[in-house]
Amino acid sequence: MERFTGGRVPMLASAAVGAVGLAVTGLGFAVDTRRALFGYLFAFAYWAGIAVASLILLGAWHASKARWPVVLRRMLETMAATLPLFAVLFLPILVGASHLYMWLGEPPPLSEKDLKKLEHKRAFLNLPFWGVRSALYFGVWSAVGELLLRWSRRQDETGELKLTQWQWWLGAGALPVVALAMSFASLDWLMSLEPLFVSTVYGLYWFSGAFVGALAMLTLATTLARGPNLYGELVNDSHRASLGKFLFAFSVFWAYMAFSQFFLIWIAHLPHEVPWYVLRARGAWEPVALFIVNARFLFPFFVLLSRPFKQHRRTLTVMAVWLLLAHVVDTWWLVVPVVSPEGPRPHWADVSAFLGVGGAAVAFTLWRLRGHATVPVRDPYLYESLRYGE
Repeated sequence: MERFTGGRVPMLASAAVGAVGLAVTGLGFAVDTRRALFGYLFAFAYWAGIAVASLILLGAWHASKARWPVVLRRMLETMAATLPLFAVLFLPILVGASHLYMWLGEPPPLSEKDLKKLEHKRAFLNLPFWGVRSALYFGVWSAVGELLLRWSRRQDETGELKLTQWQWWLGAGALPVVALAMSFASLDWLMSLEPLFVSTVYGLYWFSGAFVGALAMLTLATTLARGPNLYGELVNDSHRASLGKFLFAFSVFWAYMAFSQFFLIWIAHLPHEVPWYVLRARGAWEPVALFIVNARFLFPFFVLLSRPFKQHRRTLTVMAVWLLLAHVVDTWWLVVPVVSPEGPRPHWADVSAFLGVGGAAVAFTLWRLRGHATVPVRDPYLYESLRYGE
């Protein structure tokens, strides 16, 4: 397969959408700083979560020495290699952190007991340490993603078998560090929006949702990658069925994490944990919570049980888009109730930030993909991958 030289039009279109979206969001910072920043945080958490989850999936494939997904791997490598871009896109959150996090500046009216709890967390929740941790997360993610992509591309040129071994070692060795960094990032960027809330499952909840999003994005990219020198032409029904199985399995895993967090908080009934769910699952936010349960678990569970459905390209594409949209609502539900406790109040900055960050991420992915083969052409297990299911 020759190098991919197309995709210029969608790359430029995505870049234009991203530039306009980010510019409009920048105006939102001037008009309504706090609400626009919450919209930006929601968009950032959605797209960055998918990128980190892509890196975790890539590491898991290398750790297990999986052969069937080799034909899919280059797209996943490129998705994971967008993380340096997110380090740059994180700057507005860093600059505007005082508008997002109550542990910065003067605390809101709280009881004496809650003020003491908040004060005890100052050693961890302070801007310098928080910023250093965030830089460390991006440093780890970017280094691992870049090395895996570069070694894979170098193998296209040299065919060295040792590069496969290097990828296996790095994928397996870095997997715990990458996953722990994602868990701690969820605490720093999302859970600390309500610093009195405590959940040992929160990181797994964000990871499981983002992981389904990464799988859905890979599935969508695979079904759309049709044409000369695009890897989608090499994907068969068995590959699609396996992607569908992953979507099914991790939709169930997301439901397990969601229920585990809810059940532990419900049964403990602690006053510093219950308000998180009272805000999101009662009153005006209740229909959103019910929609998430149905959209992220019940509907995919019954649809993805069918093997013929998973093998059919168009119907699997529809399911991938559905799960990506459900993940949008889920991420919005995690972030926005903090700034809109009275109920769901979509803001134009939510849309502009989502399009801005997403457009930039898609354009960056296509830019990194251009000029290279869309499959690891000299991977020793590519032939087995192409014959998967025969």
